[in-house]
Amino acid sequence: MSNSPSTAISQHSTHVNGITMSYLAAGLDNAGPLAICLHGFPDSAHTWRHLLPRLADAGYRAVAPFLRGYAPTEVPSDGRFQTAASAQDVIELHAALGGGDDTVIIGHDWGAVITHIAVNHAPSLWGKVVTMAVPPGNAVGVAFLTNLAQIKRSWYMFFFQHPFADMVVPANDLAYIDMIWEDWSPGYDAREDLELLKPCLRDPANLQAALGYYRATLGDGYKDPALQDMQNAGSAVPSQPLLYLHGRNDGCMGAEVAEFALTEFPATARGEIVDGVGHFLHLENADLVNTKILDFLQSV
Repeated sequence: MSNSPSTAISQHSTHVNGITMSYLAAGLDNAGPLAICLHGFPDSAHTWRHLLPRLADAGYRAVAPFLRGYAPTEVPSDGRFQTAASAQDVIELHAALGGGDDTVIIGHDWGAVITHIAVNHAPSLWGKVVTMAVPPGNAVGVAFLTNLAQIKRSWYMFFFQHPFADMVVPANDLAYIDMIWEDWSPGYDAREDLELLKPCLRDPANLQAALGYYRATLGDGYKDPALQDMQNAGSAVPSQPLLYLHGRNDGCMGAEVAEFALTEFPATARGEIVDGVGHFLHLENADLVNTKILDFLQSV
């Protein structure tokens, strides 16, 4: 993290959508647009520690919330872990932080899914969109029906449906999560990342919350009927200018899934398969990936 006063990362909290949400921030005193960065699983807001200072240097008010249920953000008492509920959180965070229609939103993994819902449900709030590792559109759904290699990669999503996962995942200080990072980003030394994210999931309540995202998506986890239309909105490719990035060596979501998605992109969207990186591409080669993001955000 930078020690410069303008780019130093600080932690804050605010009340949104019935929960107290904690977030990391850099450049809050800047006059430029708001930039909201959303993490996925198994990860935390610390995943953006390289990007937040660069966004701040570029004039953005850059924030990265800990998603609902990830400590230190509150575990919601209503048990809602649909990605649409997190999209509601983000829309309310946009309002709480005084975001304008030039706000940019950046999401990785679950954060990408949440981003796609938020920008399609409330399109007037967002100027530009960046997502990574889970493409928009119907490519993922098609892969689950036709791509046996992707079904094999996604075994963990089905394992997480079983209550046994609540015991297996925390065993040996969340060593299961170490294995996921090794599989998804082969060859990447994730020790610093794991040290930062594990406190967010070590409490059983936080871990069950994180698994709740999967149970609300594929299993019998609680689904709020009032959010169904909002949930459905996430299946469309965003209409705003969109940059989509995907690691060539992604062991979670195969690059062929992203390549299929790119063939269906409208003229307002562009995508790239980034060589030499896996699922956590923004960490594996932070300079390269963050430069691509900043170049896109600063383009006309």
